[in-house]
Amino acid sequence: MGMQATGLIGMAIAALAAPQALAADTSSQAALDRFADTLGYRLEVVDNRPACPAGIEGCFLSTITLTLPETLPADLPTKGFALTFSFVNPLPRVESDIFTHRHVNGDVQQLTLKPGVTLRPGSTHEIRLWGVGSNFSKAFAMPNAYLVADGLKPRTIAATRAVIDPETGLETLPFVAPMTDEAKLATKSDADKTRWLTAERAFDVQAGRLAPEAKGVVILPKPAKAVQGRGRAIDLGRGIALTLNGVERSAVAPALAALGAPEGGALPLTIRIDPAAAKKAEGYIIDVKASGIAITAHDAAGASHALRSLAQQAAFDKGKLAPLHVEDAPEYGFRGLHIDLGRNFHGRDQILKLVEAMAAYKLNKLHLHLADDEGWRIEIPALPELAAVGSKRCHDPAEQTCLLPQLGAGPDGAGGVNGYLSVADYVAIVQAAAARQIEVIPSIDMPGHSRAAIKAMEVRHARLTAAGKKAEAETYRLIDPADTTEYRSIQHYSDNTLNVCLPAAYRFVDTVVDALAAMHRQAGVPLKTFHLGADETAGAWVKSPACMAMIAENGGDAGKLTPRFIERVSKSLAAKGLEAAGWSDGMGHTEATAMPKKVQTNIWGVLHAGAIREAHDQMNRGWDAVLSIPDLGYFDMPYAPHPDESGYNWASRGVDPYQVFGFMPGNLPANAATIRNIQAEGKAIEDKPVLQPGRRVAGLQGQLWSETIRTDAQVDYMLFPRLLALAERAWAPAPWTPIYQAGASYEWGDKRVDAAELKAGWQDFAGRTAAQFPMLEKMGVAYRVAPPGARIANGKLEANSMFPGTAIEYRVEGGAWTRYAGPVAVSGAVELRSRSADGKRTSRTVRVEAAR
Repeated sequence: MGMQATGLIGMAIAALAAPQALAADTSSQAALDRFADTLGYRLEVVDNRPACPAGIEGCFLSTITLTLPETLPADLPTKGFALTFSFVNPLPRVESDIFTHRHVNGDVQQLTLKPGVTLRPGSTHEIRLWGVGSNFSKAFAMPNAYLVADGLKPRTIAATRAVIDPETGLETLPFVAPMTDEAKLATKSDADKTRWLTAERAFDVQAGRLAPEAKGVVILPKPAKAVQGRGRAIDLGRGIALTLNGVERSAVAPALAALGAPEGGALPLTIRIDPAAAKKAEGYIIDVKASGIAITAHDAAGASHALRSLAQQAAFDKGKLAPLHVEDAPEYGFRGLHIDLGRNFHGRDQILKLVEAMAAYKLNKLHLHLADDEGWRIEIPALPELAAVGSKRCHDPAEQTCLLPQLGAGPDGAGGVNGYLSVADYVAIVQAAAARQIEVIPSIDMPGHSRAAIKAMEVRHARLTAAGKKAEAETYRLIDPADTTEYRSIQHYSDNTLNVCLPAAYRFVDTVVDALAAMHRQAGVPLKTFHLGADETAGAWVKSPACMAMIAENGGDAGKLTPRFIERVSKSLAAKGLEAAGWSDGMGHTEATAMPKKVQTNIWGVLHAGAIREAHDQMNRGWDAVLSIPDLGYFDMPYAPHPDESGYNWASRGVDPYQVFGFMPGNLPANAATIRNIQAEGKAIEDKPVLQPGRRVAGLQGQLWSETIRTDAQVDYMLFPRLLALAERAWAPAPWTPIYQAGASYEWGDKRVDAAELKAGWQDFAGRTAAQFPMLEKMGVAYRVAPPGARIANGKLEANSMFPGTAIEYRVEGGAWTRYAGPVAVSGAVELRSRSADGKRTSRTVRVEAAR
């Protein structure tokens, strides 16, 4: 029989079989869907300090319990059947009666059925997960575990989907078991003195810091000088007559809008630029009198800040202003906010909201982290695969259409964690920021943290190679296919580092930077600074043929390739008229003589583990050192050590507003007097190397990394009100700070730090912060509502709050919620919660019982 006849017969058989195959596939898909919808799934952190299996050090134990439905679909597929889930810690050992475990990459894990296993209706299966490290809170759990089978669409296990709590407005994961056993779950060892911040402990902490409600001047950050006089208040609601001298209206338009006073009225409002009067950059002077308002500013930024101060005061005083004199200027010129869009995406509208909030509190640098291993978030027209492939995570093991579903993204490529900023989006953000005197600093992390770019460029390479365009395909290929190096990054990737020995890598950097610069030009705002990341490089390339010559040139040390990359890119940026910026660990390994003179470095060492060494060394190089220290400004860390508080905690078990407010940027070693180490121990910090005379930090930056932050509401929760404390510390001096003395170290509670001054400063700040809550709500910011502190003493419930004026509610044994007005007799356990200023949201609920 000839080949043509064979082909025709084959097609005929396929045509006859197709309806049956389609019916079988449809039936199998429906069965998989039903199974995913009815499968019980529960994740529990069992013990953070168990006896570890042989060969595993520093382990912790979690379990996944699967409960099969009482009725299994008759045609449930088993070929290729697997369960995929995210687990962010290494998993060297997984024990299961029905599954075999495989680590896919990053945090993606897969469980496949063991040969011969039969799933039985109603059965329960416990999977024991022996992880390395710890899970101190429920925030480490990732949603959207899913099922796959050969030839079928993957389906998310319904029980693992996140839900929004209607009371708090925050995402919750109902499949995660409560964490209640403090002895097993709060620490890794007896050396760790951390204790959960229960309601009773919070009551004691807050009792020593209680603040009165604000009166008088409520401007935040605190002005250098502000005097509220007596006399008739002016009513902004009657309208203003605006006069501008030396400043364009566009430079103050958003701040004028925030003031909310209609124009066309009779009240004079004069804004004048006079650097001789307001001597410091961004400084301003305000005089409010019955005859009108006069603003004298050093520059347009100062004029805008003055209007923002007036807006706060007027909002507090219901649209009226008493006589007021303010003289003000910032302590530091760099006052920044970093937003990670790479791990989980947050879009244009959320960023624009944050830009307005930044301007309200005089922050002036927006650091947008636009790419990381888990996502590429900016359109680059010349390289469309970056956005088309790199911005989406889904179930595509070959990663031809999307990236692996890291961080619980799920199989569908849907949901808010996916996405990117179009050119138009980015231009709009740059323009909105510039109108508010905020510089946008784009960041593309490299050479590590580059997996999204690498995978996207591999798709490009395959497309062009298939089209016969081999030379063009190689133009932006970021890996050496002959590289046999094996490594794991800090986030457990085996393939996330671009190859710094390839000309294509530098061509890629140039193309991306040039595209961003073009967007800035389109916005009418020149690009000034590019942040290249430069941190956490995993140590690749040692077996890359492309790198042999470069390694030899560096004495056979492959570890020197990253510094050479940073130096080369930094020089290239300088040639383009741009300042290079990067994270301190990577920047610090460069040769100072090989770097441009003007360099920005973000100091992100932990206070008790390297921050002072990095900060002083890099300040002594003459670089612009921006404090991004986790103990001060990593707002993805939890507010408090508690299993129900969101955030990773590798650097700190709790970064609360008090700690941020009390930070002393001008004397880093002195912070040992007020901030304990990761194990809650008070320890001195060596001042080494000492800071050379005349050196000081350029400023402060708050960071929001987004691994655990999947919703915009969670962004707001994690940032506010901590960001207000950072804004205060970046703008205004901390008068409790002792003068820096080279070589001096400080013990916990050191008397050289003025504790009384710090307490008084906090109480003043807490009152002014509470006064800001209605303004934040007006901007659409869902700030954190802190749960109350509470105790039952002598049969009476007592409660207090972090911020004055916060409404507290309680209920006894599941009864009705009642407004707390003061100590009240109770019997049995009591639940409490706080409520937002507008009454629309609550804190998480806490519980207290009478001491036994």
